[in-house]
Amino acid sequence: MQPQHPTLSPDLARDEEALRLVAAIFETSGEAIVVTGPDNRILAVNPAFSRVTGFSAAEVIGADPKLLGSGRNDPSVFAGMWDSLRRSGSWSGEVRNRRKNGEEYVEWLSITSICDADGKVLRRVAIFTDITRHKAAEEKIWQQTNFDHLTGLPNRRLFQDRLQQEMRRAQREGSKVAVLFIDIDRFREINEAHGHDAGDVLLIEIGQRIAGCMREADTLARFSGDKFMALVPDVREPGAAERVAQSILAALAEAFMVGRELAYVAGSIGIALYPDDATDADELLKHVDQALNAAKAGGSGGFQWFTSYMQEAAQLRRQLVRDLRGALAAGQFEVHYQPIADVASGRIVKAEALLRWRHPEQGLISPAVFIPLAEEIGVIVEIGDWVFRTVARQVRQWCGASRRLQVSVNKSPKQFVIGNSHEVWVDYLREIDLPPECLVIEITEGLLLDARPEVADKLAQFRTAGIQIAIDDFGTGYSALSYLQKFDVDYLKIDKSFIQRIGDSTSDRALADAMVAMAHKLGLQVIAEGVETEIQRDHLATFGCDYIQGWYYGKPMPAAEFGRLLDNRP
Repeated sequence: MQPQHPTLSPDLARDEEALRLVAAIFETSGEAIVVTGPDNRILAVNPAFSRVTGFSAAEVIGADPKLLGSGRNDPSVFAGMWDSLRRSGSWSGEVRNRRKNGEEYVEWLSITSICDADGKVLRRVAIFTDITRHKAAEEKIWQQTNFDHLTGLPNRRLFQDRLQQEMRRAQREGSKVAVLFIDIDRFREINEAHGHDAGDVLLIEIGQRIAGCMREADTLARFSGDKFMALVPDVREPGAAERVAQSILAALAEAFMVGRELAYVAGSIGIALYPDDATDADELLKHVDQALNAAKAGGSGGFQWFTSYMQEAAQLRRQLVRDLRGALAAGQFEVHYQPIADVASGRIVKAEALLRWRHPEQGLISPAVFIPLAEEIGVIVEIGDWVFRTVARQVRQWCGASRRLQVSVNKSPKQFVIGNSHEVWVDYLREIDLPPECLVIEITEGLLLDARPEVADKLAQFRTAGIQIAIDDFGTGYSALSYLQKFDVDYLKIDKSFIQRIGDSTSDRALADAMVAMAHKLGLQVIAEGVETEIQRDHLATFGCDYIQGWYYGKPMPAAEFGRLLDNRP
């Protein structure tokens, strides 16, 4: 028996099409799906389930899912799972299970309950992904032939192999790869003064400090002696590589304990970018070596780009960092509002609040430039609080007895880790007497991957207070259903990259249609971003999309202009 489907349209032909689409998604999903009844007996499985477990549908229908059990899970895992299902109707976690042939595997499992109007459980849908290969791969890379025997870091051979792989991927995806060549200044003096054994211990700690400044997707290698090479893939803007370089330099500047004495080293870093600075790996490594020589010539403790253009950009970025610290006090920030319309009626019922920085010399600075800088230097919480209060006061002014408006506010992932803004924001709404349903908190899709309990707790507090949650830019990140179900959210915002070509691309139309259908199946409403034409709007209406946002209804505009738009709406 298949899970129940919500009615997507009063038109019967449309209903049947939607049911076929959901059935196709069930059958073709790369993630294993299991549907059970309220008695925890299996009602249906998809082909991916059989591929992962080795059990056919006929062998498991009517059975309890525990037939997959390996016996190696801590009992607290299942106790916590059932407790979460009883309280919230959902659960996600890592489980060790066993295939039909007895082979053990590890899966990431997400379970969601489907209930009737009275809260009675009708079905439970479990979605899991086999992550065994990923875990095995992490262990396999620690082969001695590819790693430095002293520091445990990748060696030159493995680094060059990964560099080739990342360059090929960057060419396919149109992204960039940064290489950082790091030289440790004053290491030789310490090595000669304290002996080679102490020098080896120092090199190990240096490697650990540098590695601590990098992402999991990055690669740090010991290239030779006291030189290290860092590979930073998927660089969207030069500031990403600079932030890594500055973090490394700061870490190296802190004192090291060598024996019983404090010792100080410093770093010099050269940076080169593929494909901007070179078209092949050998040329890129030659250019980053030249950049390192330029950095050393400029004095210890700095970094240098290979190209003068990048160096100028780095200087401009440092200026923006300085200016950003005083921008809020100087009143340089503005909040603009972009309309969001109800698809069925065409009325503007929502808006997204978007921060703008009007720099006194540079003019309007893109949020894509200054938001990462604000996160880096630690002012994002202060700026985020100002935005929230500004928007809340403005919405309070707009919303009267006969007018209702819901405005979404973006919340940086950094704000979920630093401070207690969730409590401050809820208290402020009470202070100004603004109903919490007038605001929506928008989070990025990447936050779905954050397993820290404080993130889920803070989101839950927003939901408990009556503030709804939206996932922004859906489709540009991991986009796995198992992660989408980790948090209790209300809206899914389809990224504009999926909307721009739905008028002339059947594949893009199918993707957008499938996203709307899946979101509705999960009980989420859908907002399509980047809608610019009537053709796009009409297609989205046909798909059953709930709301649309984009230049078709209006660009982001200052509060006064948006207020006039509200006054003139029907």
